[in-house]
Amino acid sequence: MAKADDEYTAYVTARMAWLQRVAYLLCQDWHRADDLVQTAITRLYLNWRRASAAENIDGYARTVLVRVFLAEQRGAWWKRVRPFREIPEESGPPDLSADQAAGLDLRAALAALPPRQRAVVVLRFYCDLSVERTAAELGCSTGTVKSQTAKGLEALRRTLRPAEEMR
Repeated sequence: MAKADDEYTAYVTARMAWLQRVAYLLCQDWHRADDLVQTAITRLYLNWRRASAAENIDGYARTVLVRVFLAEQRGAWWKRVRPFREIPEESGPPDLSADQAAGLDLRAALAALPPRQRAVVVLRFYCDLSVERTAAELGCSTGTVKSQTAKGLEALRRTLRPAEEMR
């Protein structure tokens, strides 16, 4: 048992930053991402024997994380618990370079996607999973992954299209 706990601790310590980045991309809030990761690593611990025997532990952990996110989206908790809508500005807007501004635009556009589309886009393009692997992680068909990907990318294109192109 001590060996399994040590293996679990080593894995979580090594992959914590990655799990937090994936969670942030899914939910667009660092505090909520921490909550998602905490729930996911707790479930991972409870199923560590199965997870450690998996061919791809990262894939197993990512699947747990995405399922925690999607399950939370179905509940009302995430809609109720919002201390404030925006971070209060204390000293005016930050000075952003073009790359930083584009990154913020992309994050805002990603946050505007419905949860399922956001999960598909993050898994396909951030985690670089195939259509088949994404379908397996989300527990849906490859056709659903393809249609959600197409809808998500179209929504991102629409949102991120420069104003000049819209005229």
